[in-house]
Amino acid sequence: MLEDLRESLGLDALAGLRLLNRYDVEGLDEAEYSSAVSRVFAEPQSDYIHEESFDLAQGEQAFGIEYLPGQFDQRADSAVQCVQILAHGQRPRIACARVIVLKGPLSAGDIARVKKYLINAVDSREASLAKPETLLVPVQEPAPVANIKGFTGMADDELEALRKGMGLAMSHEDILFCRKYFDDEEGRDPTLTEIKVLDTYWSDHCRHTTFMTRMYEVDIEDGELADPIKAAWEQYKAVRKGLGRGDKPVTLMDIATIGAKELKKRGLLDDIEESEEINAASIVVAVNVDGVDQEWLVMFKNETHNHPTEIEPFGGAATCLGGAIRDPLSGRSYVYQAMRVTGAADPRKPLSETLPGKLPQIKITREAARGYSSYGNQIGLSTGMVHEVYHPRYEAKRMEIGAVVGAAPRENVYRGEPQPGDVVLLVGGRTGRDGIGGATGSSKEHDQNALANSAEVQKGDAPAERKLQRLFRRPEAAKMIVRCNDFGAGGVSVAIGELAPGLNIHLDRVPRKYEGLDGTELAISESQERMAIVLRKGDVDKFMAFVDEENLEGTAVAEVTDAGRLVMDWRGQTVVDVSRAFLDTAGAPQSAKARITAPAMADSPLLAAPDKAPLAER
Repeated sequence: MLEDLRESLGLDALAGLRLLNRYDVEGLDEAEYSSAVSRVFAEPQSDYIHEESFDLAQGEQAFGIEYLPGQFDQRADSAVQCVQILAHGQRPRIACARVIVLKGPLSAGDIARVKKYLINAVDSREASLAKPETLLVPVQEPAPVANIKGFTGMADDELEALRKGMGLAMSHEDILFCRKYFDDEEGRDPTLTEIKVLDTYWSDHCRHTTFMTRMYEVDIEDGELADPIKAAWEQYKAVRKGLGRGDKPVTLMDIATIGAKELKKRGLLDDIEESEEINAASIVVAVNVDGVDQEWLVMFKNETHNHPTEIEPFGGAATCLGGAIRDPLSGRSYVYQAMRVTGAADPRKPLSETLPGKLPQIKITREAARGYSSYGNQIGLSTGMVHEVYHPRYEAKRMEIGAVVGAAPRENVYRGEPQPGDVVLLVGGRTGRDGIGGATGSSKEHDQNALANSAEVQKGDAPAERKLQRLFRRPEAAKMIVRCNDFGAGGVSVAIGELAPGLNIHLDRVPRKYEGLDGTELAISESQERMAIVLRKGDVDKFMAFVDEENLEGTAVAEVTDAGRLVMDWRGQTVVDVSRAFLDTAGAPQSAKARITAPAMADSPLLAAPDKAPLAER
């Protein structure tokens, strides 16, 4: 950090630097505290321990950094668990901060530049150096979820003002579509939670609405390389016709998947595992285990966290890997290898050339690498390839891809159909405010204020996901699972909402990291490392015994119904009650023209004159 500040900020006057991990502890007696100091908070062999205060030498200045309220702090959470094990008692309250001590003749302007460089306002703030009276945070009782009064009678321009005022990711056409549904089908105004849930459920992140946009006109520009493009387009149309898809809309998604449909028709994809669960690509392979051939499922998944990593590099890259793991994991497979491919602009550029509203490329690149490796190392995942591409265009938006491969014996994976009366269990981490709006936030168009207005990136908790891996590797537990979904973008509304056509979800039962969350927050918070699991009612107690053995938390939060509606209640109030048919529309149909520009021969790198310089020089 010392060298980074000197080099990146040009702080030649910075003579030295100290780092202190600060713990504020409440709820322990003297003996428990004394034992925890040298066994949990510090390593006596390598740390200097200061209690209550620390001394500043001449020429030193200090400031603290802490996570914003509601952000998951893994250091604090791990300290709580360790102290609780040590004391055999109740969970203490522990807060953490990092104190930076700078030495040298630095001006107030220099200190301000250091703070701006080290503190990412998306997830952190400057911490007070004063000792708080208590760590107990007063909880404000959340108000009932409000109805959006007059929604069905609003004029188009009023709805547009509402859409912008609420910061919704849905389009103007989508909100008009909602007005028509609630007026014609429900005969009432929607609740705030219903609009937020629909906004999340229909987001580009969750429903790929951009790729599902209907292309009603495709223009291919003439040029010297246009013929192969036109031939490919005609081939696509012929394949569509042969598959009987002539009445289906032409979309980017259809173009991307038509090849697989054609191969399936020809009988060349007989090794694909097909089911109603959409967790990860899954193929059936024969594996020789100790001389015996077994059928295994091998699953592939990749995840991009371009926007989250752009605004909060550590958490974005960590949860990119965590999210990629969770999809095959929810398919009951064990992820054993990974690949990371990223794209950045030149990280060597001076900080003064950073685009307004963006983090410096060097900070994004370094912090993202730390976040990915932190999660991978904690969960124990081997990454065989790590490759970063550097190109000026990545300054507009970083690329962060995590790709994984997982496997499981096929006999351990049961793909069932949810039935009325089945129970939905929420297993794993608790819900907090971190991650609210992640799906919609990454689905919006962004301007230079995106960094300041986004607090949507979750912090990963790899040890919690490791416990889920252990649970799902137990054949006796895995075979009870009828259907499973991971809590990626969209939280309860999407993870549970996708499991069955009819559901009653009880938001009061959702485990919370802290009190004060309202019904809307409980419905859409993404908080990581959780699974929504459908079980037959008679299997709940047996499954919960396995959950307890893995030191996980499991709670029955919903039931499957035959009503064809998604219903959520909170504190005796029905906050969501919409039909499955409307939910599955994914919003108003979108359409657009497409124009394919002809590549120019002169721009082709394949036709460039070869560099005659010796390889060593190049």
